[in-house]
Amino acid sequence: MSSRVFQSVVLQMKDSTDRAIGVIDSEGTVVACNELTCIGEKWTGAVEAINEADTELVAFDGNTFKPLAGWSSQFDYAAFARGEDDAARMVCSMAAVALNGAKAYYEEKHDKATFVKSIISDNILLGDIYVRAKELHFTSEAPRAVFLVRQVGTTDMAAIDVVQSLFPDKQVDFVLSINETDIALIKQLSDGTESKDLYKVAEQVEAALRSELNLKVVIGVGTIVTHIRELARAYKEAQVAIDVGKVFDTEKSIINYENLGIGRLIYQLPTTLCEMFLQEVFKKNPIDSLDQETLFTINKFFENNLNVSETARKLFVHRNTLVYRLEKIKKLTGLDLREFDDAITFKVALMVKKYLVSRGIES
Repeated sequence: MSSRVFQSVVLQMKDSTDRAIGVIDSEGTVVACNELTCIGEKWTGAVEAINEADTELVAFDGNTFKPLAGWSSQFDYAAFARGEDDAARMVCSMAAVALNGAKAYYEEKHDKATFVKSIISDNILLGDIYVRAKELHFTSEAPRAVFLVRQVGTTDMAAIDVVQSLFPDKQVDFVLSINETDIALIKQLSDGTESKDLYKVAEQVEAALRSELNLKVVIGVGTIVTHIRELARAYKEAQVAIDVGKVFDTEKSIINYENLGIGRLIYQLPTTLCEMFLQEVFKKNPIDSLDQETLFTINKFFENNLNVSETARKLFVHRNTLVYRLEKIKKLTGLDLREFDDAITFKVALMVKKYLVSRGIES
């Protein structure tokens, strides 16, 4: 919260009363006052008195205090008026109303959630991040992760409320509406959190949306970052995870950026380069010349780590039948899938083809 906002309010009230009016923060420092000489003074005893009091108005050391509206049980700011009489109580109460209004307006424009949204959308300069973080008492260095929840098919505006209910601490975890389909969750993590722990968080979100709203979602998970300035990168990673997963991992609903592998690289290649690659790999016949049964056999062969016997067992065919099929593929494409280098080339080619199809390029 900017002390300039408080100072502007108390100075406007100067002509209405002869009482000193101001604001102290949670450490007892006078951050605003219509008597300028008081600004910067430390009233630590007042902090204890306010936190221990059962009533909103607290008289202490010649002043009357009233906490301003805040998130936690301990006050962030409190208004004060000089004196402990009825007039001081009335002036303090009226000042608190005005200051609460100014505080609410300021936080609407500059609260932590808005601040975080500005960071992930790259709408704030790097230098301003540090200034805002200090003003908002925002912990800059802490492990955090970004989860992007995208509703697939049907959408429901109540989805954000469901996710928010899972992470109710609005000062630590932030649930942000990006658009009608996307929700971003920025979660603060404990030290030592690993990727598998992020997967569990994503599973929790997916299960809640499915059970409460019957929503189908896909969740992209960015890498763990240690500073708020890195949140924009983590958010972009979560976006890439969803986009790449939509091409190469269509059966998965939770996609971690760290597990994208070579798909992430292919997704960033120009389509013209991809087309050239396919033409160079399949000189004899184009990849489209392979029928669905052959492609199914190839994928099963890859799934079983190029093990002929295990693949034959999974396909319920004789080993010699599979060998015959592999020989047929070699004649058609010039690639022997039993050779590691050829297998890698073919696997990448299949992924490149998938990528081109996702971009509307069939040939």
